Amino acid sequence: MVIMTTTSSYAFQPVLERIAEEIGRTPGRGRPADYIPALAACDPRRFGMAVAELDGTVYGVGDWREPFSTQSLTKVFTLALDLAREGDELWEHVGREPSGNPFNS
Repeated sequence: MVIMTTTSSYAFQPVLERIAEEIGRTPGRGRPADYIPALAACDPRRFGMAVAELDGTVYGVGDWREPFSTQSLTKVFTLALDLAREGDELWEHVGREPSGNPFNS
């Protein structure tokens, strides 16, 4: 995850399209967790991805306009934001190895 403080002229759309094309070549990898109701109802064939710039410009591919359940995905963004703010000192408080604790711990 890259956190930028200014807008850019980077060509996001072709990059997103290339990633979507690569992912489209790998159907059937994984499946939604059936023990979480919101995920059990998801169509595993759907895929979307978007990038929003600070000026409000949004680039997207696939089903990026469709709502979806973020579940534990938000933990990755929280970690990335905290790492950007705190730097390597964060690792003094957060482990890097699986803890064996439940996902909702």
